[in-house]
Amino acid sequence: MFKQSAQHVASYYAGTFPAAIPLRPTLSGREDCEVLIVGAGFSGLHTGLRLALAGKRVCLLEASRVAWAASGRNGGQALLGWSCDMAPLERALGQERGRRLWDSMRWAAAELRELPQRHGFAIDYRQGSLWAAVQQRRVGQLEQARIEAEEKWGYHDLRLIAREELSEWIASPRYRAALYDPEAGHLNPLKLAQGLAAAIERAGGRIYEQSRVLDYRETAAGYVARTERGEVRGDVLVLACNAYIDRLDRRLAGRLLPVGSYQVATAPLAPELARSLLPHDSCVIDNQFVPDYFRLTPDHRLLFGGGCTYLGGIPADVAKATRPYLERVFPQLRGVELEFAWGGHIDCSMKRTPDIGRQGQRYWLQGFSGHGVLPTLAGARAVSDAILGDDGLLALYQALDNPRFPGGALLAAPLEAAGKAWYRLRDLI
Repeated sequence: MFKQSAQHVASYYAGTFPAAIPLRPTLSGREDCEVLIVGAGFSGLHTGLRLALAGKRVCLLEASRVAWAASGRNGGQALLGWSCDMAPLERALGQERGRRLWDSMRWAAAELRELPQRHGFAIDYRQGSLWAAVQQRRVGQLEQARIEAEEKWGYHDLRLIAREELSEWIASPRYRAALYDPEAGHLNPLKLAQGLAAAIERAGGRIYEQSRVLDYRETAAGYVARTERGEVRGDVLVLACNAYIDRLDRRLAGRLLPVGSYQVATAPLAPELARSLLPHDSCVIDNQFVPDYFRLTPDHRLLFGGGCTYLGGIPADVAKATRPYLERVFPQLRGVELEFAWGGHIDCSMKRTPDIGRQGQRYWLQGFSGHGVLPTLAGARAVSDAILGDDGLLALYQALDNPRFPGGALLAAPLEAAGKAWYRLRDLI
């Protein structure tokens, strides 16, 4: 079990939050609700808000702080699609039903742009993403993706940017071409999470922090979750713990491998230099097996990530581990001060497909595999709709196969690490 804390990790987001992050109460005594949600990351918050707005009595229990884990310290890239891309979804569902999931992802992209305005909070949203090719042999992958999006998924807005034009988008000699997506974007994830939490509370929902659920049980009257100081009974239980499900539900935990991920943020750059790096202010992720990803922040920093470790640890010196990759992309930033460096854990499923489902009145959302800003909202829609009586989208997710890792995390981690090393080598060839 990974250690959780009452303090947010010293990320760029926590370090530059415009006001003190509100400290919410710890559960004490007994509570009763209609929908009990364990976990106040994106999955739990989106689900809770949709249900609270529908009139349900909602209670969220969070072991640490709202968005303490990946939801509050990720790369902030809101990219359409899933970590696995569409191929395994199409194989499992067929093109027609796969199209329904794709359409729900486009809905999530539009919904994410509108949510902050609707509920009166800011997330520093910027439009546009670039999916870039480092190697010439992978430029064709971009064009193939564009054609497939048009022909199979009815998405006509992707634009291929050739190398001759790419310098107008990314001031780096590393890339051969890129695919621009105007419906994607980037944002401050901690601001998004705190805005969602405040909206839940205004809608009548309750959120308890530092209230780790020790166990839960099903009773004739619903589900009861127990913490150190109290318990909550709910008609419906939603497990939105992601990488931190571990001992709470061994069966669900067996389908996940917690993977360490880390990133840095530079000190503020001169505004002219920052704008020259990414003139259109798009976020960027490349199509290597282990990708680099980066974007600018409103205060002119470069936020850069890409490292990961399948053995679960985080480098002792994240800045030192990340600097070579940053300077490989932007040689003009050699020696730049890295003011923030942090890491965390993401919840990888074996096939990198989302693991969203239901058994009775117990629901779960997990397996976003490092690509969760939009997929968590799409998944929350499926779960909340099912709780409200429409399980059409949820049935699509349940048709996906998410097996257990053979041998559990102890065996899976070194095997995945060996696989990562092999694909890192292929990235260099």
